[in-house]
Amino acid sequence: MTRPTSWRNALFAVFFLVGFSFAGWMARIPHVRDRLGIEVDQVGYLLLAIAAGSVIGFLMASWLVHRFGTHRLTPAGLAFVGGGLAIAGWAAEAGSTPVVLIGFIITGNFISVTNVAMNTSASANERVLGKPIMPIYHAFYSIGTVSGAGLGALCEALKIDLGIQSTLVFGILLVVAFTTRRFIVAEVIDEENPVTMRDRLRVWREPATLLLGVLVLGSSLMEGSANDWLALLMVDGHGFSNAQGAVLFAVFLGCMTVGRLVGVVVLARLGRVVALRLTLGMSVIGLATVLLVDVPWLVVAGVVVWGFGTSLAFPVAMSAAGDDPRLGPARVATVSSIGYLAMIAGPPIIGTLAAAGSLRQAMLILLVFGAVSWLLTPFARENRLSGVRP
Repeated sequence: MTRPTSWRNALFAVFFLVGFSFAGWMARIPHVRDRLGIEVDQVGYLLLAIAAGSVIGFLMASWLVHRFGTHRLTPAGLAFVGGGLAIAGWAAEAGSTPVVLIGFIITGNFISVTNVAMNTSASANERVLGKPIMPIYHAFYSIGTVSGAGLGALCEALKIDLGIQSTLVFGILLVVAFTTRRFIVAEVIDEENPVTMRDRLRVWREPATLLLGVLVLGSSLMEGSANDWLALLMVDGHGFSNAQGAVLFAVFLGCMTVGRLVGVVVLARLGRVVALRLTLGMSVIGLATVLLVDVPWLVVAGVVVWGFGTSLAFPVAMSAAGDDPRLGPARVATVSSIGYLAMIAGPPIIGTLAAAGSLRQAMLILLVFGAVSWLLTPFARENRLSGVRP
């Protein structure tokens, strides 16, 4: 393994830009809804295209990581994610729903491959250092989402076309993809006993790994629904303006970022299980406040608590999945696939449910998933998966 410092710096940039590009686009969802002239349930169907593309990407991700390595997949993924979002952005401005769908399918496919590759690299790096740094990588993702949401809010306030915004982001991704490809190592981890395709498939049959995946599923649904629906929830559900909705989305992401940076200290002092019980409990309480209360300042407070509470579940689960050096990459791919699929596929389902009532009512189901994740926190305990073999 060469140039570990450069590797870490490159990964920080990758995590940042994945969050930046996606959140910047999602912050403009109310604008897209207005440009396309569609209802909330149709927005959900539109977002389902990202989920469809992601399914394809996740099915290939583990094999692609082992076949080509993160040094090729990560920069290529960044470029295609930016291209897909640019296509969708210009199509939204032109009022072309079918072309938006095409852009979303491209985005979903490559964002899933990129996410699995970067989490696999980050998990291997964490094992080498012997420190709980995974939340810092995801903090950079969150910093990216805050910056992206801020850019979206600024562009919304200045009435800048989404096509122009997404093309600017695409250009940034291309530059970074080209410059970081030299600093991401070709091999994720050295293995004296190579992991076969059969080993990677058997990981999907490990109960402990799958239950860790269910934990991530619930937390990812709460995070993903905020990414896709929070801005619109503030506008349609609580009467805020489009710009205010984008700002509150940025507030949520800012709180999640701070939670991940502080979370490194919390994890070192309390351990994974206690830290997750604390934060997931906050997430459920904050979300319940947003959905059940109509007082504006309490809604804002709920967004803050929801953001802090959502901060640690995903990165801690990645650390838990990667505890075993040999099968860590396969387990990281499995758990992250479940998490990202839930994060991307869940919000469109929420949109479908909202058609039968309201967005606030549809999102109440997330409280159930959050409670299930809270109950499964013991499966993130340190080295729980180290002795598990397929």
